[in-house]
Amino acid sequence: MRKPLISGNWKMNLNHFEALKLVQELSYQVSRDDVELVDVSLHPPFTDIRTVQTVLESDRLPFALGAQHCYHEDAGAFTGEVSPAMLAKLNVAYVIAGHSERREIFGESDEMVNLKVKAILQHGMTPILCCGETLDEREAGQAEQKIAKQITAGLAGLASEHVGGMVVAYEPIWAIGTGRTASADDAQAMCAHARAIVAEVAGEAAAATVRIQYGGSVKPVNAAELMSQPDIDGALVGGACLEAESFGRIIQYRLAE
Repeated sequence: MRKPLISGNWKMNLNHFEALKLVQELSYQVSRDDVELVDVSLHPPFTDIRTVQTVLESDRLPFALGAQHCYHEDAGAFTGEVSPAMLAKLNVAYVIAGHSERREIFGESDEMVNLKVKAILQHGMTPILCCGETLDEREAGQAEQKIAKQITAGLAGLASEHVGGMVVAYEPIWAIGTGRTASADDAQAMCAHARAIVAEVAGEAAAATVRIQYGGSVKPVNAAELMSQPDIDGALVGGACLEAESFGRIIQYRLAE
């Protein structure tokens, strides 16, 4: 059975004082019993990672530390970038790779995302490989083709056992930060499609164990329905993770089932 992973992507929000406050509030909101059946990862901005690492480890909080991005090289003349080697030294467990905002705003190609995924794995961390279509692509009937292309390219050259331990996040771009959410049936259909592509690329065994998240305006009111779908193994949460109460309720989605 695949253990769900609920990931909070803070994006470019919260300074390190605010980060400390949010993590402490979340620790009051979520009990250890709540995370027995669910993994939780927190993905703060780079300037907050050391602060969050310290509070997670000193207070022994049951949340994994994540990052939002990295470059694929370990070191060098890459001004403004952060390497996977640096993140690994901070005990980062999960790194988001190929988020739609990185692709759409900063021009990351499928090939760049693949290099990043390999570098994250090389340093013992777990990539969260993102894929998703725009509204125009969906309306043109190109959604499945877009997802297949991104996943196939993102997993190129990886061993099946590495793929099986990864996370794939399906995030329809038209639902990110818009308040629009794919229906549970639509989300399930696309996550099932993503799993089928993983099976084509890396085999049925990898597809059976890879965790597939849904991301796109996940909120406390829709988390339980989305998480009840057979091919949805978690959520990549944006705005709702910036408040401890709302993110805590998403983590506790089973209470609403």
